[in-house]
Amino acid sequence: METSLGINISAMQIDPAYQVELHDALTNFWLPKTKEHPKQYQWYTNWEIVDKATNIAIGGIGFVGHVNENGIVEMGYVIDQRQQRNGYGTEAIQAMVDWAFQDEAVQAIIAQTAPENFPSQKVLLRNGFVQIAGTNELLAFKKKRR
Repeated sequence: METSLGINISAMQIDPAYQVELHDALTNFWLPKTKEHPKQYQWYTNWEIVDKATNIAIGGIGFVGHVNENGIVEMGYVIDQRQQRNGYGTEAIQAMVDWAFQDEAVQAIIAQTAPENFPSQKVLLRNGFVQIAGTNELLAFKKKRR
C-alpha cells in the first residue's frame, strides 16, 4: 500500500495487541465499509499519518463510520512506537477533528483508550476532549462542537 501511495516503506512498530485490532479493522471494517459507502469512504477508512520530512507513514487515524443519528462519530488512531511523544498524534487528531466538524451533522467526536495508555489520554485532553466514561478496559473521551 505504501508503495502505491508513493511513500517510503515504514516498518511501523505497533504494540501486538493493536496489530490484531488493525488487522481486524482492515478485514472486517475498512475494506467492506468503504466498498459499501463509496461516496462517504473517508468516514470508513484508515488515513495514513505521514511524516513529510521522511515521506514515511508513522501512524493511522480514522473514524468508525459516518455520524450517527445523535450527531456523534467515533475516532481511533495509532502512532508508530518509535514516533510517539513527538506531537504527531496531537497534530493528526486536531486535523481530523477540524475535518470532521466541517460536516454540520457532526456534533461530537468520541475516542476510547486503555486506562493505562496515559500518552493517548494526554493527546486527547490536549485536543479538548473530556473523559465521559470509563471501565477497567476502556476510557471514553468526547469533544463537542464549539
